[in-house]
Amino acid sequence: MIVVTAAGGRTGTAVVRSLRAQGRPVRAVVSSERPRPVLDDLGAAVAVADLADAGTVAPLLADAEALYLMWPNFDPRETAGATALLDAARTAGVGRVVYHSVLRPQARSMPHHAAKDRVEEHLDSSGLAWRVLQPCAYADNLDGALPGVAATGRFASAWGLDHGQSLVDVRDVADAAAVLLTEDGLDGGTFEAAGPESLTAGRLAELLAGHLGRAVTPVDDVPDGPVPPIEDYAAHCRRRMLDHYRAHGFTGSPRVLTALLGRPPRSFADHLADLTIATQELR
Repeated sequence: MIVVTAAGGRTGTAVVRSLRAQGRPVRAVVSSERPRPVLDDLGAAVAVADLADAGTVAPLLADAEALYLMWPNFDPRETAGATALLDAARTAGVGRVVYHSVLRPQARSMPHHAAKDRVEEHLDSSGLAWRVLQPCAYADNLDGALPGVAATGRFASAWGLDHGQSLVDVRDVADAAAVLLTEDGLDGGTFEAAGPESLTAGRLAELLAGHLGRAVTPVDDVPDGPVPPIEDYAAHCRRRMLDHYRAHGFTGSPRVLTALLGRPPRSFADHLADLTIATQELR
C-alpha cells in the first residue's frame, strides 16, 4: 500500500492516477468527508485525516510500504506538521518516504519555501529511507486564465515581463513521484522537476497566440499595495513569492526530470495541445 497525503488536490490526484495506472494499491488521504468521485473512480482507498494531527494519520501508515508526503499550499503548519508525520512514518515502519518539496526551498525570502527547507533538514535525522521531489511552478496554473486571454488578447503576468519560469506539467511531476515511490536505488536523493524551457511572459504570449489563433499581448500585472502581514500567511506568501519571481525568475534544468521520466518533460506547447484534445473529447 502506498499512502498519498493531500490527495484531493490537483497534485495529489495526479500522483494517485499515476500510481493506479501501474496497478499500485493507493490510500488517498483527504481532509474532509465530502465525496471524492475522481479518487473513487481511480480505485483508491479514500481515508479522512487531519494532517496537522499526526495521531489521526498514524493508523493509516501501519501497512504502508511507501508514503508520498505532501502538504497543502501556503499552510503555516507545514514545518511542524510534516516533521511530525515523518516521525509517525518512522514509528510505523514505513519503508520509503517521498517528500513533495519545491524548487529552491533554500530561497527563504519566501516563507513557504523556508518551511519546506526545514522539513528537508529534518529528513537527515528522521531514520527513514527518503527521497525529495522539488517541482517548479506548474503549467497547469495558467489553465484558468485561458478564457480571459482568448476574450481580451491580453496575458497578465504577475511575475513581470523580464524573467522566466520553467513551468512543468503536473502530469510529469506525478509520473516522477511514482518513480520515486516505486523504484530502488534513489534513497537520499533530491530531484528537481523543471520544465524544458525558461518561459518569459512574452514567450508565453507567443505560445498562447499560436494556441488561440489570435494576437496576445503580455501585460505586466504589478501587485498592488504593501506586502500583507505574516498573520495573513497565504496572502503574505503569495506576495513574497511574486516579488521573488519578479526579481529573479524561477527556473531550473530539465535534465533531472528527463532522467526520472526516461523521456523529455512536456513543453508548454505540449500542455496546450493536450488541453485542446481534452476539450474536443468532452464535446
